[in-house]
Amino acid sequence: MKIDNSSFERVEEFKYLGTNLTNQNSILGEIKSRLKSGNACYHLVLNLLSSSLLSKNLKIKIYRTIILPVVLNGCETWSLTMREERRLRVSENRTLRRIFGPKREVTGEWRKLYNEELNDLYCSTNIVRVIKSRRMRWAGHVVHMGG
Repeated sequence: MKIDNSSFERVEEFKYLGTNLTNQNSILGEIKSRLKSGNACYHLVLNLLSSSLLSKNLKIKIYRTIILPVVLNGCETWSLTMREERRLRVSENRTLRRIFGPKREVTGEWRKLYNEELNDLYCSTNIVRVIKSRRMRWAGHVVHMGG
């Protein structure tokens, strides 16, 4: 394609912010790769997230500064399906369950926190909404730069 005096060739893939972009299927691969890297970070800080010596606020800061940036790197280019959104939420909820711990019932039995309870305790935007807002901000920036 030629525009004015510049030519642009069609490519099957290109690298953007360390992410290799090809087609919709590669986005799924990229998300899986990011979740795998985030999982590795999670396991590296698992003893901190499980510690009773650290406050929940500090554990949330650890999550936001160590795990989330690894998972969200390049997310501005992701087009999420419902399946991918679910994978991302499951990953985030697992980490939040570790941070907030189980809940003791009136009967004295312990149980995992429900997703709604996690959302109430976390008091922050969930990972899927963060990705969507970054995409919108990135798309707006691209449009602004182009015009």
